[in-house]
Amino acid sequence: MALAIALIYSKTDWFSGARQRVSDFTMPLYWFTDIPGQVGRWSGDRFASKQDLQEENTALRTEVLVLKRKLQQMASLTAENTRLRQLLNSADTIEDRVLVAELIGVSPDPMRHKVMINRGSADGVYIGQPVVDAFGLVGQVVEVGRHTGRVLLITDSSHALPVQVNRNGIRLVAEGQGDLFELQLRFVSSTTDIQEGDLLVTSGLGQRFPPGYPVALVESVSHDPGKPFATVTARPMAELNRNRHVLLVFDRHVVSDADDSPAASPGG
Repeated sequence: MALAIALIYSKTDWFSGARQRVSDFTMPLYWFTDIPGQVGRWSGDRFASKQDLQEENTALRTEVLVLKRKLQQMASLTAENTRLRQLLNSADTIEDRVLVAELIGVSPDPMRHKVMINRGSADGVYIGQPVVDAFGLVGQVVEVGRHTGRVLLITDSSHALPVQVNRNGIRLVAEGQGDLFELQLRFVSSTTDIQEGDLLVTSGLGQRFPPGYPVALVESVSHDPGKPFATVTARPMAELNRNRHVLLVFDRHVVSDADDSPAASPGG
């Protein structure tokens, strides 16, 4: 009996060793046959990771563009707020009543310097009303609707206004040339005391613009010995190519006349 048990244990050990040897022999075969599966799993993970990265990259690019747009809007709003503060600060120096208006349209004709504003007769706007910005004279109202108006800029080729040299009071006429950055002074005698850098302001003559509003700075004075008049050009003070908001200036006489009119009276 003991011998039988010993033989069983010895055979069991022999079978275990045999199985181990067979397993060691077949292991490379199993590993080799599993290569396609491993490659498939690796490829799937690889492609899935690449797709995830591409999607994440696209999302990040979109987010960057959105943030850049917001940053641009913030820069634009900051600049607009700065211009509005300048405009309102200039309004404090104007004795006449003023009203802020926003530009809502520009003439498509490059030779016609007209803009549309969001104020009209309902706001008391009238034809001939002066329009200024934080730096100088912009133009005058030439058309009035119920809620909108059109402003003719001082640089329009059909526009002329009486000015005077702030330094010495010499009176001249500044005409538009169809160029937002240039005015020309007509019939300036060669002996006239005018210099580059002189400030031109409204003279108040013609009863259109109140006196003293900045108009332009003299840029060049050219004398031709063969001509009786000098060629004088000036650059407008107003930022005509950048304005978004302007001030409508109410003349005291116009306001008082409107207040006294039957249409403006409470019982009218």
